[in-house]
Amino acid sequence: MSVFVVVLLNSCKKQEADKSNRPNILFIMSDDHTSQTWGIYGGILNDYVQNKNIERLANEGAVLNNSFCTNSICTPSRASILTGKYSHKNGVYTLRDPFEPDSLNIAKVLQNNGYSTAIIGKWHLKKKPSGFDYFNILLDQGRYWDPILRTAENFDKPQGHWDIHKGFSTDVITDLSINYLDSINKDRPFMLMTHFKATHEPFYYPKRHENLYKNIEIPEPKTLFDFNRANGRTFSGRDLDNMAWRMENATKNPEHSMFSYPGEPFVVDGLDSIAKRKYTYQKMVKDFMRSAAAIDDNIGRLLDYLETSGLAENTVVIYTADQGYFLGEHGFFDKRLIYEESLRMPFVIRYPEEIPAGQRIDDLILNIDFAALFADYADAKLPKDVQGKSFRNILKGEKQQDWRQSIYYRYWMHEPYRPGHFGIRNHQYKLALFYGKPLDKKGASKEITEPAWEFFDLKNDPQENNNAYNNPKYKNIIAEMKTELIRQRKLLGDTDETYPEIQKLLHQ
Repeated sequence: MSVFVVVLLNSCKKQEADKSNRPNILFIMSDDHTSQTWGIYGGILNDYVQNKNIERLANEGAVLNNSFCTNSICTPSRASILTGKYSHKNGVYTLRDPFEPDSLNIAKVLQNNGYSTAIIGKWHLKKKPSGFDYFNILLDQGRYWDPILRTAENFDKPQGHWDIHKGFSTDVITDLSINYLDSINKDRPFMLMTHFKATHEPFYYPKRHENLYKNIEIPEPKTLFDFNRANGRTFSGRDLDNMAWRMENATKNPEHSMFSYPGEPFVVDGLDSIAKRKYTYQKMVKDFMRSAAAIDDNIGRLLDYLETSGLAENTVVIYTADQGYFLGEHGFFDKRLIYEESLRMPFVIRYPEEIPAGQRIDDLILNIDFAALFADYADAKLPKDVQGKSFRNILKGEKQQDWRQSIYYRYWMHEPYRPGHFGIRNHQYKLALFYGKPLDKKGASKEITEPAWEFFDLKNDPQENNNAYNNPKYKNIIAEMKTELIRQRKLLGDTDETYPEIQKLLHQ
């Protein structure tokens, strides 16, 4: 046998061995579990949150300080994670857009490269999942108690054939995830997406946490009492008075309420505007942190399972949220906006084989990068039209010289109090154009608002309390950022060619 053939055979054997050692991927994601309540990002809630298992992951892996979504709303964010593409490329712009089963996604890529693939919990992409060997998903948004879940066997059957699982949804989804891991062939690597409904409004929690924060007053954000477009903000936003109305309406008119809320009744009759906002904030933030505590419990259960089953060393574990959430900052609740609390995706990752423990990473990472990272771990190729990039080397502690220095963001589901907008953020500055038009998108309001620019110096104004767009001090920086914004839009293929009025606004 020639030396060449021997070398070739040895090379093939090495590739097979390397392929067999590809890591498992456990991708845990919650809904709206904002960084303010993780306890590893600092802030006023840092000493109040229950987060021992998030801290456990952080201490054993890496934390991303600057991970962001590209469209801060549930359905589009999930589509971007699956496809590695912006909304204008994957076709999921708003909550109303379905993710088509024939679309290419990371589950299909890994499935075609030998991985067992599964998703359990929240799907929220309307149509039947594809690319997964197994799925067991919540009905639409899902409910917190006794959740209804759908499998491949009953997905197309009438609702009476779907499965009701007794218990609290976060616990149930973890039970099903562990059962799945127990059932699969461990000779194949797996990718399991465990997706919790929590901490989505109405922020329910299990009975074991009902007395958490009882008789404790939680610190308030400095901007809780921002009323009437404070600090140069150009639109009103979704303020906490609306949350108060929703919770009070659930008490007084439960048959006409969108949700029921834990701990009802909620009544704010007779309170002035300040007292009303204080009372609403205390209830919302406590319920949110109670719901989040149940997530942390179940992250611990999943980590313990990996340890006892001998899977921990060769499993990439990620915990993230599909976007951020306002917890009273700027007087807001909900998400959707380019402001930091909404834009930021908290993210922690552990992979003992190659990620140094205890890292904090400042590079700008986007949710469109997740699919590329998974493909990198799986030694799989992605289509050329994927817009994200793997940050595996960054996680190893290596500098990546060609990494992005700014990010592009766009929110499409226009409403007068939260206008359609796009913008860019770099390591110090943020520039956004609130163009205020529906642009024919599903679920967008037809009411047009006046276009407006906002600019923030994140180093000197980290809480974005001062819209400095008209400050002459920043004139040259804003001009440079507009140039970069136009460049990014062209590079990413989001140029609004069919809406010339949007293009004109960029040059004003």
